[in-house]
This record gives sequence, C-alpha cells and structure tokens, in this order.
Amino acid sequence: VQLQASGGGLVQFGGAMRLSCAASGRSFNSYVMAWFRQAPGKEREFVAAISRGGSNRNYADSVSGRFTISRDNVKNTVYLQMNSLKPEDTAVYYCAAKRAVLEGVYSSEYDYWGQGTQVTVSS
Repeated sequence: VQLQASGGGLVQFGGAMRLSCAASGRSFNSYVMAWFRQAPGKEREFVAAISRGGSNRNYADSVSGRFTISRDNVKNTVYLQMNSLKPEDTAVYYCAAKRAVLEGVYSSEYDYWGQGTQVTVSS
C-alpha cells in the first residue's frame, strides 16, 4: 500500500486542522492505520491509531481529548482532526499502516509510511 499525507500548514495556537492520508492499493480495510509525528531534534512518537473497521482507537496521552482519528474504508483514507492545537504539536506528521489486527504504538510495528506533512502551530 502507498500512502499520501496532506493537509498540513501553519495554524495559530488554539486553532484546528485536519490531516488526510490517502492509500492506494487494495484491501485498505485489512490495515491498521496510525499517525505519528516527529519534532526537530526528537524521536518519532505515536499520536493515534485506528483499527481496521474503525471501532477501536488509541491515542497518546498528549493528544487525547483534542485529536480524533477516523477512517473511510470506501475512500481509502484516514483522517486526523486536530483541535485546540498547541505550539508543542508542531512536527512533521506521518501516516502509517500495518496489516494486523491490533493497533500498535511503536513505529517499528508499521510497514508502510507516507511522506509526512508539516504542521506548525504559532504561539
């Protein structure tokens, strides 16, 4: 599967933004999907994951209650709605996929990655 992330940009503190990740290939609903992010000088970190059917979602503590991950298995797209954005959310955001049953929080578990989209939150 090939992944193409989009939707990043510059937003003010407290603002909102939605990221999209379009997947090409077949059997999108066979993949657990996730978002990770990497800030300058830091390691890549887990943000959110969603199960194949969309019924189960996991979030990092730092984004829980502010971010929502969702997917559309007809459009082969996963989304990340980000609300109440903070400067510490500034990072390159990556979507990732793995053919599995359970969601995971470690980047090493994921086999396919998008190219990343920059999100910058100004204070």
